[in-house]
Amino acid sequence: MYLQELQLQNFRNYAAADLKLGKGINVLLGENAQGKTNLLEAIYALALTRSHRTANDHDLINWEAKTAKLAGRVVKASGTTPLELTFSRQGKRAKINHLEQARLSQYVGQLNVILFAPEDLAIVKGAPTVRRRFMDMEFGQMNPRYLYNLSQYRTLLKQRNRYLKDLQHHQQHDLLFLGVLSDQLAAYGAEIIYQRLTMLRKLEHWAQTIHAEISQHRETLAFRYATQVADKDLDDPKTICAALTALYQKQQAKELYQGTTLIGPHRDDLHFQVNDKNVQTFGSQGQQRTTALSVKLAEIDLMKAETGEYPVLLLDDVLSELDDARQTHLLTAIQDKVQTFITTTSLSGITRQLIKDPTIFHVSAGTVVADESSDQASDE
Repeated sequence: MYLQELQLQNFRNYAAADLKLGKGINVLLGENAQGKTNLLEAIYALALTRSHRTANDHDLINWEAKTAKLAGRVVKASGTTPLELTFSRQGKRAKINHLEQARLSQYVGQLNVILFAPEDLAIVKGAPTVRRRFMDMEFGQMNPRYLYNLSQYRTLLKQRNRYLKDLQHHQQHDLLFLGVLSDQLAAYGAEIIYQRLTMLRKLEHWAQTIHAEISQHRETLAFRYATQVADKDLDDPKTICAALTALYQKQQAKELYQGTTLIGPHRDDLHFQVNDKNVQTFGSQGQQRTTALSVKLAEIDLMKAETGEYPVLLLDDVLSELDDARQTHLLTAIQDKVQTFITTTSLSGITRQLIKDPTIFHVSAGTVVADESSDQASDE
């Protein structure tokens, strides 16, 4: 899979841009605060219908405009697919092959991307919400069923939390409807937990091999999914559902008192262990960076295994955060394998030595110009 073309209209600081992209490594070269990250954000948004930097879609629209538009052509083994995404004050509209989609969930998955930025180190050392978001965004791209279950779960969770708040203001508790909501939430929550566990086992397999190579086989990486459901109940969705239902009953008084749902995948976490020690708590900065890099590179192989296509890789100023050994491993791993977009202020040093025939774009003040001397994408 690769993105053959990208068009922007009134997106962030770009009034208009039309790029022909290289199949291999594309380098976005320019000084800071010129719009390099905005281009990566555009690719990310075109894939996932949302930004990785803001929850407010209005921030994506150029302040002089009322709408922002992204378009691109995705090339897969099965053929070429035009994609289009429009942001406005009224919401967003997505088109596949010029046909508008009734639901955004039908659109996600047409273009798969993996983003790696300095803040992605927070996957390892950040708050649990960061790791939950990581699982939801990445697994949702690979598995439409996961995305559907997650959407249903979030809707029910809001409804149940609202009802728990309402019950706080009534002396007579109507627990019948609460039980109905609990049963529904448990069913979708069980599917999410089971799918997370399934995908994490696969991701762990790829990440372990990569981590061992980067650490020269001195370290062993392992994942542990942290949930209130007992390990013995994690065999299949039915046993997980039964366990969640029992936990809701056990925690009912506490949830009524606090007015919120205390059990479920929205409270779970993912722990990374290096040589049997929690790397979030006890790992060195180098171990944390190696873990984050291993997880991100493992996603490439997992997406290929799950979808049949390699994803597009977005590297936002990440090379400056890695030492020479990790830079070398990263660039060697992706060369001739996945379409990659790299933002950087300079092509000097190890980066220049390892990137073979890059397609280079010069970015300055919301304009982007292709370097005519660099290798450009073919029209195949």
